[in-house]
Amino acid sequence: MRESILRPSARILLADGDDRLLLFQWAGSVWITPGGGIDDGETVEAAAARELLEETGHRIAPERLGPVVATGAGHWRGSWDGRMYFSVETYFFLRVERLDLDLSGLTDYERRDMLGHRWWTLAELRGTEERVQPWGLPGLLERLYAGEVPAEPVVLPWHHPEFAHLPVPRARLPRR
Repeated sequence: MRESILRPSARILLADGDDRLLLFQWAGSVWITPGGGIDDGETVEAAAARELLEETGHRIAPERLGPVVATGAGHWRGSWDGRMYFSVETYFFLRVERLDLDLSGLTDYERRDMLGHRWWTLAELRGTEERVQPWGLPGLLERLYAGEVPAEPVVLPWHHPEFAHLPVPRARLPRR
């Protein structure tokens, strides 16, 4: 069995002034937050700011992101190369009053595999039967919307039962 590739990722829980969370729908019908892989030598904050700019057009200085509010991890298969990855994800919370999305910074595979985007209310997230990753977002968002920042990052799972048998890769995690 081939080992999965470790892919540390930085993600943003991006909420607007109406307490709606931005999610992107990907091939495979999963909804995820903006964000993506951390480049070699890049800090988690720098990666989150870069990914936010590429995927939404919103520019923010990395040091303005604030603390990490959640982490998560899971296996997935890359649509562009068919390889198995294991993401270790770091989440930041960012509120914007309003945002007109600019998707011009998307990569070719993102343009191909991103099916759309949507701003979700807390009630919609709680009531949906669609697959939203990571699980547990409504509980964390309720706290964040109320102004509570967790003292320690909350662990948000995103399990894929079909990948549960795969070993977790051994490698250094991203630097902070």
